Amino acid sequence: MARFQIVPPGTKIPFIPYRKVFLTFSVLLVLASVGLYLARGLNFGIDFEGGILMEVRTEGAADIPAMRDSLGSLGLGEINLQEFGQPTDVLIRIQKQEGGEEAQQIAIETVRESLGDTVTYRRTEFVGPKVGEELKQAGILAVLLSIAGMLLYIWFRFEWQFGIAAVIALSHDVLSTIGIFALLQLEFNLATVAAILTIAGYSINDTVVVFDRIRENLRKFKKMVLADVLNRSINETLSRTVLTSVTTLLALLALFTLGGPVIRDFSFAMIWGVVIGTYSSICVAAPLLLYMKLKRTVFESDEDDTPKTVEVGSEPVKK
Repeated sequence: MARFQIVPPGTKIPFIPYRKVFLTFSVLLVLASVGLYLARGLNFGIDFEGGILMEVRTEGAADIPAMRDSLGSLGLGEINLQEFGQPTDVLIRIQKQEGGEEAQQIAIETVRESLGDTVTYRRTEFVGPKVGEELKQAGILAVLLSIAGMLLYIWFRFEWQFGIAAVIALSHDVLSTIGIFALLQLEFNLATVAAILTIAGYSINDTVVVFDRIRENLRKFKKMVLADVLNRSINETLSRTVLTSVTTLLALLALFTLGGPVIRDFSFAMIWGVVIGTYSSICVAAPLLLYMKLKRTVFESDEDDTPKTVEVGSEPVKK
């Protein structure tokens, strides 16, 4: 039975010869993303903008769509409902009301009157703007620290040129994700920050696979032109990269279509991140090495450190 192959063996796609096209596209994408962020801003969710948080418990399994319809007609702006732990527990998030603390209390009473005695109120909190601002700072710090950590890891694992190229590709992924959220005005909340951190991890994993093959081929093909080594390495890892991305996308598409509105924005961020992360690993990170004055002699001196193939089990195992 013939095996299905997305990328046939021996594929030789000229990625490196078209590097200027890819890099130009990426520069324009990043500039557009920054421009969209500055012009339109982000649609911050309750986590960052502040608002009301209520946890309620129903007698049976909560009918979240019916509750969403009921609360959505109250005119309190954005309201999110989410199953919380058990099917009977629901977390209600209501956007911050204009008018200070008194307006928040009125909104809480309005929700209580709408839900009536059919639920038990387990927790009611008001998330103020100060907390939201602290969460924004914590989110930005988390993303910056993760990028710095990956830069150091790639630097020590390979060479500084690889670290710089990886961080540029990673920043490209993060900025373009922020840009698509600014363009579509999707809700940007803590789940989105978690998605960005996950995207960073996924993208750097793909990039390391390509870099590892580049380093291996630099040792193996000492006379080959650097551009040819890079193109050969990308093509040799292309099957693994594409297959990993496709299988991940299948799971994310299922989450996006069947996961409901609560995780739809998170799923969308992940889908975009996987697509753009795969692109940047192939078309941005590796081609950037051509402009980094990479010294091949560094890898030739490490040749003795490469794992040696050890032949084991010379005799067949008797069953």
